Amino acid sequence: MGDTLRTPYFLVDEGLLKKNLEILRQVAQEAGCKILLAQKAFSMFACYPLISRYLSGTTASGLFEARLGREEFPGEVHVFSPAYREEELDELLSCADHFVFNSPSQLRKFGQRAKDAGKQVGLRVNPECSTQEGHAIYDPCAPGSRLGTTLANFDGSLPPLLDGLHFHTLCEQNSDDLETTAAAFEEKFGKYLPGMKWLNLGGGHHITRADYDIPRLIRVVKHFRERYGVEVYLEPGEAVVLNAGFLVSTVLEVVHNGMDIAILNTSAACHMPDVLEMPYRPPVKDSGKAGEKAHTYRLAGPTCLAGDVIGDYSFDQPLTEGSQVVLEDMALYTMVKTNTFNGMPLPAIALRRQDGEVELVRSFGYEDFKTRLS
Repeated sequence: MGDTLRTPYFLVDEGLLKKNLEILRQVAQEAGCKILLAQKAFSMFACYPLISRYLSGTTASGLFEARLGREEFPGEVHVFSPAYREEELDELLSCADHFVFNSPSQLRKFGQRAKDAGKQVGLRVNPECSTQEGHAIYDPCAPGSRLGTTLANFDGSLPPLLDGLHFHTLCEQNSDDLETTAAAFEEKFGKYLPGMKWLNLGGGHHITRADYDIPRLIRVVKHFRERYGVEVYLEPGEAVVLNAGFLVSTVLEVVHNGMDIAILNTSAACHMPDVLEMPYRPPVKDSGKAGEKAHTYRLAGPTCLAGDVIGDYSFDQPLTEGSQVVLEDMALYTMVKTNTFNGMPLPAIALRRQDGEVELVRSFGYEDFKTRLS
């Protein structure tokens, strides 16, 4: 795989990406909704010409993502922020089509300016219905969450200011959890939907996963469309690039301390921080669980962080200096979250075209490290 490229590098497979996009387009057509790319998960804009043939636009978490969506992706640009900055608003107004506010005070402060500029205005609400287990860091409905307006803070003076409502409560979940959340949302906020133009069901929908219940998702979308006459938006990130990317690395050294430890030229802390934050164990090509195959190794990064560990894996053949290790499902929440802690070089970015040709999209060097500092 890409033997001519210098590791580490991210590799996105255009054919696998297209398979996901075809599923998403079919869902949009059958459900009668619009699907947007959540750029917070994947912002490799070299792929935007392809993605824009299937999806209706992008979502942004602030000015820079909104600007990227406007410049590189033909389609709608939606932006949400827990708190907008006054000094950025004029530029945001030139980039975004939909503004979603997090609180009534933000809506009252900035909403009319957005409307006067011809923008659609929405409010993110919190249905206070948590369906997540095991990763509270990604649960917008956790107790004390700052994300979204609860029913206690919502009043009848707000709907005249709004074109739509938005909720985002899921993370890598199936449509049964969406159905549960949608029922809680409807119970609390459904009475405010008549007269609204749209409803945004947020992201976290793992639509392209093999076991995802697509018919249930379509039923939920159609329910809101038919009962309330609103246009429905979905804004997945992971589902767009699920299993469509890799991080190709090389073994630098193998040491032993109670077990064999392979030190790679990639880092969990720097190149895939969700491995540590969530945490989770990423799949590795041709590997098994520890002890499952003949040779077991702990895969670790070269930084000074003692916990810079990817996980324990086993292989049919021993790993030695120069062995290639390919981490899978590495297009999502990786390139957008890399950092240069310890002066770690950023992985290059490559694209495997549908004809099999691998194209180097971008490489990084010392200047990328230096110019982030002072």
